[in-house]
Amino acid sequence: MSKFGVKTEDLAGAKKPLPYVASFSAPFWEGTKMGELRIQKCKSCGHRQFPPKSSCEECMIRDFEWIKSSGSGTVYSFAAIEQVVMNSPAFQKDLPYVLAAIDLEEQVRIIAQIVDCNPNQVKEGMKVKAFFEDIGGVSIVKFRLSPPDP
Repeated sequence: MSKFGVKTEDLAGAKKPLPYVASFSAPFWEGTKMGELRIQKCKSCGHRQFPPKSSCEECMIRDFEWIKSSGSGTVYSFAAIEQVVMNSPAFQKDLPYVLAAIDLEEQVRIIAQIVDCNPNQVKEGMKVKAFFEDIGGVSIVKFRLSPPDP
């Protein structure tokens, strides 16, 4: 039994929900499978946006190019998730985990997990780097803390 009252045997078959791949977001997901973090850039006004949408947030045009992000960013804000409430029990085994708003170098903000660290290590303003984790045939963008500058 976990500290939150979930029977560990109930977790064995639990699966995390997979993202829905819409036609307008397909180039993003194709990029993640190749280890690329792609961002939409409007061909009309130059606005960059994430997550992918069917039209530009600024001018409503539906004509985009996809730019490859460096995957480097800075933690804008974050939360340490310590309890799964009304969510898939598959997340229970990941507790605690960090969910963060990350400002990418390309001037867009992405919400993603920061992994492979103690949640107490994460601070606003820290540098992070994207990587990709394959889950059920879909590559999910996650981040790790970047090593400190020498």
